[in-house]
Amino acid sequence: MPVENLQTDERASEPDRHDLLKRSVASAGVALLAMSLLVGTEFAPSMAASSKSGELAAVDDNFVAQANLGAPFQIDSGRVAEAKATTAEIRDYAHLMVVTHIPVVDALNKILQQKNIKAPPNTLLNGAYHAMVASLKAEDGAALDRDYIEGQVEYQKGNAALFRNEIENGYDSDLRQFARATLPKIEDHLERALMLQKDERSGSNASR
Repeated sequence: MPVENLQTDERASEPDRHDLLKRSVASAGVALLAMSLLVGTEFAPSMAASSKSGELAAVDDNFVAQANLGAPFQIDSGRVAEAKATTAEIRDYAHLMVVTHIPVVDALNKILQQKNIKAPPNTLLNGAYHAMVASLKAEDGAALDRDYIEGQVEYQKGNAALFRNEIENGYDSDLRQFARATLPKIEDHLERALMLQKDERSGSNASR
């Protein structure tokens, strides 16, 4: 079933929702990492070619498509977790995702406006993100805590790889600078998510 056709049934059992979220996270991770995996393969030389719009090289075009969806996803999912997570630590992390990604959205939009470029669509990633947010909205308690943090760890890993790839292989100087300025924040967020995941798993084991 295509990711974009996945719908969250609020009446579904917790295992079903968890399975949906895991599949959505996996799809998003694959999309985020795809660009990095292409670099160094026989397809890499074609990445320098212009995109269909002719405005950006393909590697930059791909970066814009994914970054343009990632930051709004972090804001939307962060607001859900900020309101519903059971621990202050997760709620604080979710709040950080909201407030730090608003300027990221603004910075990327400013670059695109200056270049008079529209972000290209990414149906797979957009569908995965919508499914993940819908799943979180349908969850509560420990299930939401677990799935939000697990999703954050996978997202931050993929996002860090995406931004590193743009820094190392991108052609547009403005986008490379944007990636360089943003990557340290992503790496910090990944460290925080990993710590929360460790705490969450320790708490789950202790309660057994």
